[in-house]
Amino acid sequence: MRFAVAALAFVMVLPGAEIPKGSHALLKLVNSISTRTAREGDYVYMRTASPIVSGGEIVVPENSYVQGVVTHSKRPGRVTGTAELSIRIDTLTLATGKVVKIRPTMRSVDSEGTDQKVVGDENEVKQGASKGKDAERIATTGGAGAAIGGLADHSWKGAGIGAGAGAGVGLVTVLLTRGREVDLKQGTTLDVVFDHAVPIE
Repeated sequence: MRFAVAALAFVMVLPGAEIPKGSHALLKLVNSISTRTAREGDYVYMRTASPIVSGGEIVVPENSYVQGVVTHSKRPGRVTGTAELSIRIDTLTLATGKVVKIRPTMRSVDSEGTDQKVVGDENEVKQGASKGKDAERIATTGGAGAAIGGLADHSWKGAGIGAGAGAGVGLVTVLLTRGREVDLKQGTTLDVVFDHAVPIE
């Protein structure tokens, strides 16, 4: 009996487990999210794609449930501006059912086939600019216009007029088409880092 009481006392004075400051974790999106439809206050659901370790022990196992919320969503402009999406990561739910408040910082996003990146310290994801593709679209349309003008007039003058008209059509197409959205598909991984230690027991 004395041994049991002593053992219990020993367990009670052990320091609680924690996520150490500077720990990285990979989070995998359970649901897709896009600036096309996302609104401030929408929930974002994730799971840990890697365990979090402290002192050689796993303190947060893989596949633990994580929840966040959209704090900012901006669609790209028709002429200028890039899409922006900010996510605040709020809670971690352990296998025991205990919910822990967390506030890690997003460092990078791995979304296949896109040039989306995290900027600043506000967990904001921005889509790369589409200026290159816009210029290519204008140039291609302009070239087609030049060919049409030259065929109709059989002269360089006709080709020049055609090029001008073609570029005009290309520009209108760009102005009426929005830039690329931020699209984080289901399964996208986010690399986050804990700037402060988080007690989990």
